[in-house]
Amino acid sequence: MGKLKQAGLICAGLLGGVLISLQFSAMAEKEVRASLPIEELRTFAEVFNAIKQGYVEPIDDKKLITHAISGMLSNLDPHSAYLDADAYKDLQVGTQGEFGGLGIEVGMEDGLVKVVSPIEDTPADRGGIKSGDLIFKLDDTLVKGLSLSDAVKRMRGKPKTQIRLSIIRKDEAKPIEITLTREVIKVQSVKSKLVEEGYGYLRVTSFQESTAASVVKHLNDLYKPGALKGLVLDLRNDPGGLLNTAIGVSAAFLPPKTLVTSTDGRTPDAKRQYYASPEDYLRGTREDYIKNLPAEALKVPMVVLINGGSASASEIVAGALQDHKRAVILGTTSFGKGSVQTVLPLPGSAAIKLTTARYFTPSGRSIQAKGIVPDIVVEETANGSPSLRLREADLEHHLQNSKDDAAPAKPQSKAPAVVKPRPATPKDEGEEAAEPPSRELASKKDYQLGQALNLLKGLQFMQNRP
Repeated sequence: MGKLKQAGLICAGLLGGVLISLQFSAMAEKEVRASLPIEELRTFAEVFNAIKQGYVEPIDDKKLITHAISGMLSNLDPHSAYLDADAYKDLQVGTQGEFGGLGIEVGMEDGLVKVVSPIEDTPADRGGIKSGDLIFKLDDTLVKGLSLSDAVKRMRGKPKTQIRLSIIRKDEAKPIEITLTREVIKVQSVKSKLVEEGYGYLRVTSFQESTAASVVKHLNDLYKPGALKGLVLDLRNDPGGLLNTAIGVSAAFLPPKTLVTSTDGRTPDAKRQYYASPEDYLRGTREDYIKNLPAEALKVPMVVLINGGSASASEIVAGALQDHKRAVILGTTSFGKGSVQTVLPLPGSAAIKLTTARYFTPSGRSIQAKGIVPDIVVEETANGSPSLRLREADLEHHLQNSKDDAAPAKPQSKAPAVVKPRPATPKDEGEEAAEPPSRELASKKDYQLGQALNLLKGLQFMQNRP
């Protein structure tokens, strides 16, 4: 019993030490220390001791503690997590947009890795990987049973190392084996195109450190041939990224010092308002890229495209432009991730990702588990076939919307307009209707983009009427 009590005190001390290392405020630290659940920690010590003494195989102490931390975080909400050294490094690499890998956008289908698209001029592209390829083996490891993140981790690695992919390809009788050499892959998070004379298209695929500055550069390129009559900002399938980058992208289209978003949490640091100001979108002492913005960008008529894959930072941008009536939001309701995660480093190159606040649009809307509702609802295809997507509200342990417990909100004075799809015809049915959207940038087959351009032309017509 004395040993058990000693183990409980050691666990209490360990927990207190971890909290101190996370650099919480002195007041919060004092509060946590004063309310340590000694009885529960004793129970934890009993379970720990039982596993150490009776589990069928010996287990390392560090592994047990790591699993305990991981379980504690993963049961809070879907976005809080323990990051080991590799996962922490991957997170940092992802925000910088540069990593050692093959250059493939992938998803999961029937337990296999499905190639969405090879990135242009990468090992995958040059090696002959095609959209729709199903990868069933990585070197000698079968993909079946691996999670997508595990499979991606195996495909990434040090530049100049090789990996063998075993592939099932449609219309090929036998599996194909392709050996690729990893390279440093630089992900281009911003793309643009002048789709028609006077109408620009700007695509943001993720919010990395350099994304906002790239947006400004692409806007300058779009304005080189002459003034724009309209601009489409495409945030579809953009999973988000850095908060300050979302503020920077918003600042490219909003007047200086305009409120972009606010956050609210339990600690003083989590209660903040973020404006279209350099101190909120710049990190360090870098040059203010917004100064290089074409002046017309603040006034050009805009349509923002969103869908169920638009999450987090992309929802911040869409919500800010919608609330300030700077743009018309078109598409389908966004994912609904309205929470802020703070990465807190731990000793030994690990870290925890902890949900610390909810964020709100400028008008005070919380979109957590609800999403941004477009001003004009347009499905992804002309047939009106909505794609089945997993959203925040479908995730286990998802954070509730803070407005749900408040008084019932007043009904919206204006419901979103809906563009009704044209009736299906025999030509619409069968294989043609099931054809996946084109990967071409600003494709003419892109139904939602076509509707956005029609809207911009209508706005331009109305503006030019006597």
